[in-house]
Amino acid sequence: MRGFADGRAAAAEAIEAHLNAVLSEHAALPVVSAMRYAASGGKRLRGYLVLEGARLHDVRPAQALWPALAIEVIHAYSLVHDDLPCMDDDDLRRGQPTVHRKWDEATAVLAGDALHTLGFELVTRPECHADAGVRADLALSLARASGARGMVLGQALDMAAERAAAPLTLEEITDLQAGKTGALIRWAAEAGARLAQADSDALSGYADRLGLAFQIADDILDVEGDAGAMGKAVGKDADRGKATFVSLLGLDGAKRRAEALVTEACDCLSVYGDNATNLQEAARFVIARRT
Repeated sequence: MRGFADGRAAAAEAIEAHLNAVLSEHAALPVVSAMRYAASGGKRLRGYLVLEGARLHDVRPAQALWPALAIEVIHAYSLVHDDLPCMDDDDLRRGQPTVHRKWDEATAVLAGDALHTLGFELVTRPECHADAGVRADLALSLARASGARGMVLGQALDMAAERAAAPLTLEEITDLQAGKTGALIRWAAEAGARLAQADSDALSGYADRLGLAFQIADDILDVEGDAGAMGKAVGKDADRGKATFVSLLGLDGAKRRAEALVTEACDCLSVYGDNATNLQEAARFVIARRT
């Protein structure tokens, strides 16, 4: 069994190759180039969670690659749209011009739309699973995680908070981020169990804590991070006067909360014994990363 660092690197390479193979089926159009550009690179943490969860349940990597790529292209779509002038209005993503800066806003919207629908195509293809019921379950759960019950709900609450008269409370921010950041991470962690038609309770508990720790780490990086290393602007939350885990808990308090969540996340995996070592390392990576 590979360690976490080697496993994530191998996962990233496999996901990138699979992305290129899938997009090679499409016409050579600017929107497809923009899709590839938007979905390339990144930490590939969500895809790694799919592949590692599948490994825990003896699901073949070639099969698990379909939902692993699906969650990555859904995540990429969300970033493309999030970067648009009507949303966060960002010029850089992963150290490169955002899609609407490299092409134009219309291409960015369409590339995001196409990546979004591609995610559902990937989990409903027969190569993902022979059982149509399993494919339907993956698609339904992904729709709930990415839509107005999950990520989009979190984004809408985040936008509303910027216009609200009073800053959000800690409980409100926690609920918001459970959708905005946590919903896709939870789906990624559960996908391997869904492929195996196995119980996902332990992975769900792990992912809920991991997702919250990930967002707290993002809030910390917005204060302490280096824009060059991160490949995007920092300090934007403070500039907008947004309530964050750091503004409510303080920098040290936010770090302690993230560490506690990681410990809890690791504890959730005890049912898997030593087989879950890589997922535990993934949780520690989330709060140790500098990008």
